[in-house]
Amino acid sequence: MQQMNKINIYQERRLKLAKQIQAKTGSGIAIVTTAPEVARNRDSEFPYRHDSDFFYLTGFEEPGATLLMRVSENGSSLNLESHLFCRPKDPEREIWDGIRLGPEAAPEILGVEFAHSNFDLDSKLSELLADQDAVYVRLAESAEADRRLRHWMKQVRQKTRSGVNPPSEFHDVEALIHEMRLFKDAHEIEIMRRAAAISARAHVRAMQICRPGMREYQLEAELLHEFRNSGSQSVAYNSIVAGGGNSCILHYRAGSNELRSGELCLIDAGCELDGYASDITRTFPVNGKFTGPQRALYDITLAAQEAAIAMTKVGNTFMQPHEAALNVLTQGLLDEKLLKLTELGSLDNAIETGAYRRFYMHRTSHWLGMDVHDVGSYREPMETSESPVKDEKPWRVLKSGMVITIEPGLYIRPADDVDEAFWNIGIRIEDDAVIDESGCKLISRGVPVKANEIEALMKHS
Repeated sequence: MQQMNKINIYQERRLKLAKQIQAKTGSGIAIVTTAPEVARNRDSEFPYRHDSDFFYLTGFEEPGATLLMRVSENGSSLNLESHLFCRPKDPEREIWDGIRLGPEAAPEILGVEFAHSNFDLDSKLSELLADQDAVYVRLAESAEADRRLRHWMKQVRQKTRSGVNPPSEFHDVEALIHEMRLFKDAHEIEIMRRAAAISARAHVRAMQICRPGMREYQLEAELLHEFRNSGSQSVAYNSIVAGGGNSCILHYRAGSNELRSGELCLIDAGCELDGYASDITRTFPVNGKFTGPQRALYDITLAAQEAAIAMTKVGNTFMQPHEAALNVLTQGLLDEKLLKLTELGSLDNAIETGAYRRFYMHRTSHWLGMDVHDVGSYREPMETSESPVKDEKPWRVLKSGMVITIEPGLYIRPADDVDEAFWNIGIRIEDDAVIDESGCKLISRGVPVKANEIEALMKHS
């Protein structure tokens, strides 16, 4: 029953995509290919990870696969044929690389109508493309994808004397799929809750084990242990474990630097579970106790996150949480005299002139889902816009089912005009929020966030 429910989820998604194609062009054919394997060196590949769009429509994780959806109209009804091209069974290769599903088993296991060997893709495509009004592909995806599409179209055009008509329109299939992926269903949200819970435990583990003299990579190892030990398949992105001044480098990788007493450690890490990402950041004192300047900036950052959380609700725009956080952060910078009120004149001017960007240079949120920076437009998908700025669409209105991160930060690098007490303090606090009719629910709060709670956890470890 569980397998059938999973099949139904992917069938429903394909049907929803087919209905959009029908509404747009009547008939059409959509082609979505999974990610290729990538060589790490002469002897091995990077651990394989499927393409998110392909997995969203199929639930299939093997490399070398292509989904083809053929949509046609039959009176007022819609006909949908889903064709999966996958690696054929090969006992010799399966000894080395693992068991393959194979085209014979794919229809029953994946709920597609037809399955073929991927060796037959080129020969079958000319047949399946025939007499279709439109083709939905990833436009300008890669030189190789463009070459293959030209090859398939050439094959169809060679049959025109036999009465076959080639497609005359080309559309971006990503635009349709990504709009679907922006809104998570209950199945997706449940996976993301579990992923966030695993990641929260990993952050707790790192806080508990952290001691002055440890290396950044040792804390990274603790994160990875908890991720895999709890059943996640991978990291959702390269983990950031940054001690001291490294915390001011936004995309720093865990290195061999020593974690020193009196400094902060910033960890931005999340696991991937069943194809879905989590994304949590916490900042804590290496010795378990915030200094005065560290605590001051930490409390400002947490207040900014709380202000953003309050604005993360249905009906507000994507930018309103960022604007709320920005107001708190900039006021805090003025209060701590990292920005000079005598020079800037007011909070509004400090924001308008971008003076804060020296210490806060990123937005407060991004979409979260199958990809850590998930797909979906941050602007309203409108053909015409009432925005006062010419040709600029308004910011996206938040709706139930969207999932975003909320992650304000402050990053104080050494400078002649900055109080030395604040040097090398980098703080970011990030949680994952599911938007619903009640506002938003934070699914990553299994790890402490208040400074007193962090200190208490580390004290009793």
